[in-house]
Amino acid sequence: MKKETIKKLEEQTKQAGTLSMEEITDYRDTWRIFRIMAELVEGYNFLSSLKKEVTVFGSARFSSDNLYYKEAVKMGKLLAKADFTTITGGGPGIMEAANKGAFDAKGESVGLNIQLPFEQRINPYVKKSTAFYYFFTRKVMLTSPANAFIFFPGGFGTLDEFFEVVDLMDQGMITKAPVIMIGKEYWEPVLDFLRKKCCKIGSVAEEKIAEWILVETAQEAFEHIKDVKDTMDICDLSPNNFHCKGNIDWKIFRVMAELVEGFEFVTGLTKAVTILGTKRLKKESSFFDDAYSLGQMLAKKEYTVVTGGKFGTAEAANKGAFEGGGVSIGIGMKSVGRKEVNPYLTRSILFDFPFTRKTIVIAPTKALVFFPGGLGSMHHLFEVLTLMETKKMPKLPIILYDKEFWQPLSDFIDKVLINEMKTIAKEDRNLYKVVDTVEEIIKEIEG
Repeated sequence: MKKETIKKLEEQTKQAGTLSMEEITDYRDTWRIFRIMAELVEGYNFLSSLKKEVTVFGSARFSSDNLYYKEAVKMGKLLAKADFTTITGGGPGIMEAANKGAFDAKGESVGLNIQLPFEQRINPYVKKSTAFYYFFTRKVMLTSPANAFIFFPGGFGTLDEFFEVVDLMDQGMITKAPVIMIGKEYWEPVLDFLRKKCCKIGSVAEEKIAEWILVETAQEAFEHIKDVKDTMDICDLSPNNFHCKGNIDWKIFRVMAELVEGFEFVTGLTKAVTILGTKRLKKESSFFDDAYSLGQMLAKKEYTVVTGGKFGTAEAANKGAFEGGGVSIGIGMKSVGRKEVNPYLTRSILFDFPFTRKTIVIAPTKALVFFPGGLGSMHHLFEVLTLMETKKMPKLPIILYDKEFWQPLSDFIDKVLINEMKTIAKEDRNLYKVVDTVEEIIKEIEG
């Protein structure tokens, strides 16, 4: 697709008054599809000229006197001196600091900005930049080209990006690369939660956590990536990557086809509740019984139950809705060589691309319920919290089921994100609710 065509589409989209994904009731809106495709194509074209990319994530709220801001400046300088390209979200805080370090050391400094309802300007240390309207297209670009990922402390957005990267690597959706976390006081509670809660229920493997690198300084982080080779020339056709020599138009059209088919699939759904949780949930688990009961109760109240369509938590909820005479829908990912769906679906759709699937599964829902889960559940949770926090989607009930599982994560949010590091606002804590009974879930949904 030529740049002139893309620009023309963008202008027409603006003239059409395109709204955010969650503000449109007709999911088949043509201009919306064009805008998404334009962002993917233009984003890929922008990134295709870069080399030796390292993506740096972290809070937009840290000032220049913050310890992590100073370490991020050092990080950018170290990357620039080793001829790496520093990529950030292009905003303030950690992003500005990493770009500043790269800029001051005369290295390549890139920003991939996001258009927010409140103003967020590109920081002055970015040499090359582009902006996105949709979070998911921007995140595809932030993750697909990187030879390494560096995570400083942050808020909901940073946790969303962290869990997306490690989840996609775990699924084999993106090429493996070093994942480095800077700041033990921030990241150790997160890892502790994963080990004590997620590993205990089998939703996360200990050996996966052991692959991530936790350090305290930029210099320590650099030691783990200084010898990383550029993967730009590798032809990687995994669904979340766009790097390959030659023509990728076929892939862009596949994304468009999935979006069109997906929006067509959810058009008409007006009373849906999405239930997420680990697919490794055993049938003898009390959580399985609770998800089944929830599915039945929602069906009786004429809610459509939406899940990932596979097993564990999804199967339990779908079974409850199906046997309760309700509408039971699966919106999931394709598995190589097999079709993995549970037998309790009234209809289903499967996707190749994780970012299109996430867009579709969130679009029609009126509430999201999170049972105990793993990397995918954490990724979905923090993505939705980020979208609501940044006003890219309206507030809706986010319900975390089982206090014993979720409370340590909620305590981390209160103690570290709100009180100590102030990476989210105090009122953002009200974006989700932790409950202990199925009856409380129903009350939150209907309230």
